[in-house]
Amino acid sequence: MASLTYELTLAGLAIGSAAALTGIGLVVTHRATGVLNLAHGAVAMICAYVLRQLVVEWGWPLPLGALVTLLVVAPVIGLVLERGVFRPLALLGSNPARTLVASIGVFVLLVGTAVLLWGPGARDDAPVLLGDDPWAQLGAAVALACLVGAVTRWTAFGRELRAVVDNRPLAVLSGIDADRVAAAGWAFGSFTAGLTGVLLAPYVRLDPYGMPLLVIEVIAVAVIARMRSLPVAVASALAIGVAQAQLTRLHPEGWAGPLVQAVGANLFVVALLVAALVLPGVGGKGRDALPPPVPGGRVPGGLWLVVGVLFLLPLGFAGSDLRTAVQVPALAVILLSLVVVAGRGGQIALGQAAYAGLGALFTALLATGGMPALAALCLAVPMVAVVGLVTGWPAIRRHGLALALATLAVGVAVSRFVLTQPYATAGLSLDRPAGLSDDRAYYAVELVVLACCLALVAVLRRGRTGRALAALRDHEPGAEAAGVPVPGLKLLAFVLGSALAALGGGLLGMGLRAFDPEAYDPVRGLLWFAAVLVLGADSLLTPLAAAALLVTLDAGPHAGVAAAFIGLLATLTGRIPPLTTLLPSGPASRRHPRPPAAGTRPAGARPAGTRPAVAGLAGPRPPGSGPVGTQPVTEGPTPTATRPVPDRTRPAGDGVEPPATRAVPADTRPADDESGPPPGRAAPPSAPRTAGAAGEPGSAGGRPGSPGRAPRLRAHDLTLTYPGGTTALSRVTLDLRPACVTALVGPNGAGKSTLFDCLAGTLRPREGRITLDGRDITARSAHARTRLGIARTFQRLAVFPSLTVEENVRLGEERGHVRGGSAAVERSLRLAGLAGPVRHRAAADLPTGTLRRVELARALAGQPHTLLLDEPAAGLDAAETAALARLLAALAADGLTVLVVEHDPDLVRGIAHTVHTMEGGRILS
Repeated sequence: MASLTYELTLAGLAIGSAAALTGIGLVVTHRATGVLNLAHGAVAMICAYVLRQLVVEWGWPLPLGALVTLLVVAPVIGLVLERGVFRPLALLGSNPARTLVASIGVFVLLVGTAVLLWGPGARDDAPVLLGDDPWAQLGAAVALACLVGAVTRWTAFGRELRAVVDNRPLAVLSGIDADRVAAAGWAFGSFTAGLTGVLLAPYVRLDPYGMPLLVIEVIAVAVIARMRSLPVAVASALAIGVAQAQLTRLHPEGWAGPLVQAVGANLFVVALLVAALVLPGVGGKGRDALPPPVPGGRVPGGLWLVVGVLFLLPLGFAGSDLRTAVQVPALAVILLSLVVVAGRGGQIALGQAAYAGLGALFTALLATGGMPALAALCLAVPMVAVVGLVTGWPAIRRHGLALALATLAVGVAVSRFVLTQPYATAGLSLDRPAGLSDDRAYYAVELVVLACCLALVAVLRRGRTGRALAALRDHEPGAEAAGVPVPGLKLLAFVLGSALAALGGGLLGMGLRAFDPEAYDPVRGLLWFAAVLVLGADSLLTPLAAAALLVTLDAGPHAGVAAAFIGLLATLTGRIPPLTTLLPSGPASRRHPRPPAAGTRPAGARPAGTRPAVAGLAGPRPPGSGPVGTQPVTEGPTPTATRPVPDRTRPAGDGVEPPATRAVPADTRPADDESGPPPGRAAPPSAPRTAGAAGEPGSAGGRPGSPGRAPRLRAHDLTLTYPGGTTALSRVTLDLRPACVTALVGPNGAGKSTLFDCLAGTLRPREGRITLDGRDITARSAHARTRLGIARTFQRLAVFPSLTVEENVRLGEERGHVRGGSAAVERSLRLAGLAGPVRHRAAADLPTGTLRRVELARALAGQPHTLLLDEPAAGLDAAETAALARLLAALAADGLTVLVVEHDPDLVRGIAHTVHTMEGGRILS
């Protein structure tokens, strides 16, 4: 027994050493470049094939072949990738999600190239580099880790590397050649990949698919190390390797025996699944999602007609054998699931092949059990949707890179533990439904199913849910602020995507009349994802074109052409637009193409002598009254007593619109004050007095008429400490009262934004509570607070570029706490000066000043009672700032509770009733 334990430990150390080398390479590459290199396994496979070619095929001596492979070929691959793929992306300022897509493209390209050069078969004659002694492999891994640690800590290059990792732009300004550091990181990462490949090749199946997937599994050790710590990566690799080897002695009886053995043989997959779903994720929220699609025109009807004719051609001109053609509609349905999840929802979903495989497997299991094939498929789809719900629930709170790893882990786990296991697939038979054994009949039914799925997704993309999904994709924090329930919407996308993938997988299995696990391999899922991304993830034309392209290329005489072609295109992501945007297009897509109503004024204009129409848009609700915003809106005075005040923000006679007047509550300016502000500044309703104690009538700059009202929103003794011990808030109390503008000022780092985010629901304080009308809302999420009537804007614009101006504003109305229909949208557009033709323009085409108004109009469309503005004047010129000041003064006069975090002293002085100064996480005054 002791001898067996020792032998298994040695075997585990050998596996763990190779995994440690992979972890070292991934960590170094990520630290030097910021890229999560999913192509690491493909580079390892290429190097293993090169060494075999040199030694076995060409007869080179093993030492010479190893030196050339590891010291020349592997580093050159890394340098080519850095120079040709990832440096251009860095210069374009691409986010981590785009570089991840590029690394997937490299993965697919290298796999396709290997298939073209060496064929798809497995090789078992790879040369052994370090012999059978696991201690030599362990020594190599430990020595390499120590070398990297010493270089990082004690050399000038190591200091440059740490500087680039901490702050690349600042490092460049300090004279560090960041490109040189990145090139060195890529060269070293490829060297470790090559070393991993040549060490693993003699002990595993050397083929273009198996080895890259095996190396993907051991990414778990780098994730456990948070892509930073080499000792953690090496230790976790060795521990998992030894544990996996020891588990092979388990041979449990009963139904769970095969599953336990599968888990024991694939412990790195379990580690990847746990690390991806449980441990803190890699990447950051909001900054590493898939970028919005390139704006394009609407696909003309004529092009759809051509596509339909092309899909019908096999029925009329092909022979009776349509074995290749029947794969196209089924694969198109699978790829349509990626349009929903990745294209419309912007989520990096790398596990769709698993759901397609489960759809085929469940269909086969039910059909083998005696159920009719069509009924089995209809039942398999909701069963897989439930699996999508269960697996998607822990993944939906992940973002960007972490979500990519989570979905990839789910896909690999399903493949390893279910799809390729004899206990699940033995004895399966899968045939077509009765009456559809003929290829023509089956193909016709597939076309009908595909058309129905396209119509379903088209309706989803154009409705309220489609707008919410587009907002989630374009700017997740902004979508939350607009009231979109982000977790639930992500889960909906994952469930619908899994159902579509299952439907397509079942159709594909019945079309081939067999369940083939290799058709749903995780590597194939990466190919599908890359194909959808390079063709255009948010186009309904993409799944049709991609399916036809992939099936046609795979049916050719040379295997691997499809992977090589799609991989090459994916490596160019960020430099070429999606291919579907290059097709002839119809008129620009507009959801509301009607012309402006008669008498509509140009954007930004309003007649002289009137105030903005804000009555009914905000303010407290009188007892017994209807919902806010349901009363008619007029261009006249508010119900309170007002008097017109000349608007002196422009000098008279400047050739523009005559001076306008605005209404201000009559009791908010001293009777003897008839002077206006100097040109270029907004006329304040009254001059604020010196700030005093918060919450006291008449203090803290409170104006006559504002004291006496109970605070609507209140922060009670908020304390928040960030990881690392930095205290951002220390027992902060703040009252926000109706019909008042409260301003927060202070230096950078004072805690203003942290307090703002706590009030908005983006952050949760460690201590203290937040109340709304006396009710504790501390635990409420950002979108829930929006539905309670708390709206916000962002310092960095949070508009949705793929939506039009009107769709942006409509989203705020649809997700707000009161439904006002189109009237609320029209009021917000008119109030923000967006009711003209600009309403139909895509937000991506507009200047900053207009986008600020779009964001504010979206917030107001939900008819909030409290408005939180984070530096609303950022990026505005003097005239736009003056217009913003007039608007905020009018909104407050109409009863809205307003909080402004702002650095512009003129704007604060012009509109604020109460001014609080923050410093060091405390309110000083």
